[in-house]
Amino acid sequence: MNGRNRSDIKPGSEVNIVLKKDQISGCLTEGTVKDILTNSSFHPHGIKVRLESGEVGRVKEILD
Repeated sequence: MNGRNRSDIKPGSEVNIVLKKDQISGCLTEGTVKDILTNSSFHPHGIKVRLESGEVGRVKEILD
């Protein structure tokens, strides 16, 4: 699943995100969702989340 629909993402979900600094390279960071930061139900570039590690980025893949 891609990470464009807020309803697909829950705290505790395992995801791959792209960090702001990695948007050009497309390098993904894997982690567990702590908070969902995007309020809208859909975002074309991915829902913005905070991982348990504190990193913030847009969801590109939902792993579980």
